[in-house]
Amino acid sequence: MTVHFIGAGPGAPDLLTLRGRDLIAASPVCLYAGSLIPQAVLAHCPPDARIINTAPMDLDEIIAEIAAADAAGQDVARLHSGDLSVWSAMGEQLRRLRALNIPLTVTPGVPAFAAAAAALEAELTLPELTQSLVLTRTPGRASTMPPAESLTNFAATGATLAIHLSIHNLACVVADLMPRYGGDCPVAVVWRASWPDQRVVRATLATIEEAVAGSMERTALIVVGRVLAPQDFAESSLYAAGYDRRFRPQNSGSRFADASE
Repeated sequence: MTVHFIGAGPGAPDLLTLRGRDLIAASPVCLYAGSLIPQAVLAHCPPDARIINTAPMDLDEIIAEIAAADAAGQDVARLHSGDLSVWSAMGEQLRRLRALNIPLTVTPGVPAFAAAAAALEAELTLPELTQSLVLTRTPGRASTMPPAESLTNFAATGATLAIHLSIHNLACVVADLMPRYGGDCPVAVVWRASWPDQRVVRATLATIEEAVAGSMERTALIVVGRVLAPQDFAESSLYAAGYDRRFRPQNSGSRFADASE
């Protein structure tokens, strides 16, 4: 018996990975985050699977269901939205299961920020604008923020910011970022990225509050950075005609001349 933690992606059912699909199909028990996992993903469960919505359950109840499946020798597909590496609440489940010596695996999923970037048709790292992307959030009831991980500290880097779980704190986000990024800095809010009712609002730090005006709740990602409306940026050297690289050596004297063979 194994518990398979599976990142189910940002919302669109066809953004589930093939590995995730196959593990769901092979697991007689499925625990899923009901508020965020589309029903179409559950269609991959076996016809007689025990399917449990964990939205109204606490951690003890979730672990009890998994322990019962373990006792019955049944594999479990444990579905979380997006990718499991950030804000998934997987960590405490892993700790409990390891203490019980219950085997587990982790399968990554398409993260929300990637789906938002796709909706924006944007590369979030552009040469000479920024080469870093910060995934962060503002404090909430479920999780506080370490003192050093403030928006003002991240803003000092000038990096592209993907701010999760913070649409309710939009005014604070603007206030914290305005001194470093400026009122003309492009901002986009992507609500329910990749879902059929996906919505995108583009504005600037100075205008984003009015543009959103309370029209979005939860499941909205705030993206801030000059990469969203670049006036000018350098082209990457990767595809430059004269760039000497392993699979495109420029001459017989290149240090990569024999490496491509």
